[in-house]
Amino acid sequence: MADFRVRRLESRHTKIRNVPIAVTPEGFWCCPSQAVLQKTLKNQNHQNKQKGSSPPSKAPSVQRAPAISSEKRASTPTRSKGVSDDQKCPPTSDNPALSPMRASERPPKPNSEGQKHKISVGFGQQETSDLKVILYGKEGIAVKMSVHKNILAENSNYFAEKLSRESPVSCIEILDCEDVEIYVETVGLMYCKEVKHRLIKQSVPRVLRILKVAESLGFRACMKSCLDYLEAVPWVGDEEEENVVSSVRHLKTDNYGINPILKRVSSDLNNPPNHTLAHIMELVLKSSDERGRREMKSLVLKLLKENSICNNGSSDICVETLYNSCKSCLDSLLVLFREATEPAFSSRALDGKEPITRHIALEADNLLWLVEILADRHVADEFVLMWASQNELSQLHNKLPIMNRHLISCITARIFVGIGRGEVLPCKETRQLLLNVWLQPLIDDYSWLQHGCRSFDRKVVEEGIGRTILTLPLEDQQTILLSWLGSFLKIGDNCPNLQRAFEVWWRRTFIRPYVEQQHGNILPLDRN
Repeated sequence: MADFRVRRLESRHTKIRNVPIAVTPEGFWCCPSQAVLQKTLKNQNHQNKQKGSSPPSKAPSVQRAPAISSEKRASTPTRSKGVSDDQKCPPTSDNPALSPMRASERPPKPNSEGQKHKISVGFGQQETSDLKVILYGKEGIAVKMSVHKNILAENSNYFAEKLSRESPVSCIEILDCEDVEIYVETVGLMYCKEVKHRLIKQSVPRVLRILKVAESLGFRACMKSCLDYLEAVPWVGDEEEENVVSSVRHLKTDNYGINPILKRVSSDLNNPPNHTLAHIMELVLKSSDERGRREMKSLVLKLLKENSICNNGSSDICVETLYNSCKSCLDSLLVLFREATEPAFSSRALDGKEPITRHIALEADNLLWLVEILADRHVADEFVLMWASQNELSQLHNKLPIMNRHLISCITARIFVGIGRGEVLPCKETRQLLLNVWLQPLIDDYSWLQHGCRSFDRKVVEEGIGRTILTLPLEDQQTILLSWLGSFLKIGDNCPNLQRAFEVWWRRTFIRPYVEQQHGNILPLDRN
């Protein structure tokens, strides 16, 4: 760590501050960060106000240095043992690799506070430098770089054009420099043979800042090294990935070869990802490991909820894939139910029944997962019709032991919840058919669902059933609710509690007509 001196010119005397700064193997100084600069200047301003008081305590990263004349500093030996062979400007035994801070040769330009704080940085052999580049940044910071025309012109299109157009020129000023620290570092990289080696162990955000400055300078070698680094280094988090992609996407692919970077997030394949999605669905649905299947179902469901894979141009493809899986599960369930309800099935040994009952549970669980995806994507209307049309499956339902069939009722319950929440909007005929075919099997399994299914939420399911019933014509509401009332009065808590729906139906049937008659607001109904 070397000392980097910041000088503020006062009306009566001069003060010099030392700022910690890194020295690279090539022999140039990396500019201190903006935070260090501002901390130094803040401490300096604070100390200037304490005239006549005891010396202030030293900041951890800022140290005092005695004032040294320019002549004395010129004879001070260098802090570095020598200059690396990678440096393009040949070193001499008598000349230091770096130029120390010296007072500005011209009055600093005023800023909003009336003063510019000037810093000097030297690259290569200071005695052979033939160009000054002055950067004016934020918060009154100005950096003067002592550089070499041939190095800048060889590496930077920007400086090459400046020097050729304004030649001879001894000073170039860069106004409103957004990132002074990285600008200085990028210019320093022009003195390196292997820029890529200097980027190792840098953070991705810092390399992106270097890439931005290198692009503005037309520093092609640095841009190529930054892109090589970004292609090889892991990206941490979604935000860093988005920053990398947005930073390199606008670059011309032919000139800089950014394809390897973008291939991390996009594919050259012209085919939509329907085949991949179908393959993933098939792998999950046919998994033989219960724990792995359960975890992957949860993960895929979460990913489908988070992104819009089914809301873009591949929406029809995604829905088609899901419905193909639904039909496959339904067909398999029907075949299994037929086999499990045959008279000879009951006489089988336990090890002969177990594969069938396990397969029924697997297909029912798969179908419940698919219904959850369809309902979340608001594309389950067609499935409700498919499910409501399963008359044979419904009739076979009661012939199986409740422990083997209860997951079928979980599917029915999820559909009622979806209709009650407005996630699924089937037509009136489909809703009527669904209640006629599947409500009684659900009532038959209700006691088991309450006590045998941890994920079963009785209140949510009962609200969904009640709201579904109340979407039908009043006469249909009456038929279904009176049938429910008979069941509820027999089995009580082992039956869904639809009292809320019953109250709404009651008011619609007995109170509303009387109120409307009193106010003369009876609506004419077309009985045809």
